[in-house]
Amino acid sequence: MTVVGPFGLSVRDQALEADVQAGLAAVEEGLLEATKSEVPFITEAAQHLVRAGGKRFRPLLVMLAAQFGDRHAPGIVPSAVVVELTHLATLYHDDVMDEAAVRRGVDSANTRWGNSVAVLTGDFLFARASQILADLGPEAVRVQALAFERLVTGQILETAGPSDGRDPVEHYLDVLGGKTGSLVAVSCRFGAMMSGADETVVDVLTQYGERLGVAFQLADDVLDIASDSHESGKTPGTDLREGIPTLPVLRLRERAARLGLPEDAALCELLDSDLSDDARLAEALAALRAHPALEQARRDTVRYAEEARAALAPLRECEAKAALLELCDAVVHRAG
Repeated sequence: MTVVGPFGLSVRDQALEADVQAGLAAVEEGLLEATKSEVPFITEAAQHLVRAGGKRFRPLLVMLAAQFGDRHAPGIVPSAVVVELTHLATLYHDDVMDEAAVRRGVDSANTRWGNSVAVLTGDFLFARASQILADLGPEAVRVQALAFERLVTGQILETAGPSDGRDPVEHYLDVLGGKTGSLVAVSCRFGAMMSGADETVVDVLTQYGERLGVAFQLADDVLDIASDSHESGKTPGTDLREGIPTLPVLRLRERAARLGLPEDAALCELLDSDLSDDARLAEALAALRAHPALEQARRDTVRYAEEARAALAPLRECEAKAALLELCDAVVHRAG
């Protein structure tokens, strides 16, 4: 049994382990190649987050999904590079919008070089991903374009907030389906599609990825409150400080409206105050860590992970399926 990929995924089959390790190594080379520029400064900025590491969650899913077809098909590694480049590009942009200071344990690009460079570097990565996509054929371009539209729509909906009368939790889960679920779903879709797997298998893996992606982001929501920066690689409470209503906060507000408890109202008032002060942010984090809303968010994470697990039921039993099932457990474990 060997540990590969994010969260200490255990692979019990030597052939699968070799394929995954070789695929991820090739993706790493592809990422470095795709982020090179004739302008040294652009190379430095574009490779900033590549070299900082990361879980490579999406490329791992591409490699595992490819096991259901020809796992050596030529489009698999380039498609994994595309999804990771797209993901990295969104991180550059997210950190500007969130005014985040740390990403993956290093200074964020906007902290190091300013907002303009960070935004333009993200655009550069999108451009490089598009060049690779062009060689993978029109269907790959269409799939990625639709996913990217969903991703951007999710981001806009998050910024706009729920419409009048819309349940904030339902709105937020829809946002996550676009912002995170779409690209994770495409990772699974590309792996299966590029390997030539049956269309039914492609659809099953796409559905799995959608649900796993939402569970993954919900686990991140929990980590933003429950972890320290060493654990998560970014500053705890970033979303709280920026007033971004992640699921634990939404569950708190839901409970406050339903039960009318003064302690819930007091915590909501604290969250609505200026959290740019470090002491006030620390107080808010401590209160949320002890609040039932955080446990409710953990249960929501488990629910989506279980839906991802259930989606895999039609697939044949094999080591790749076992690894995908284990990822469901690993996502839940991240959320505690």
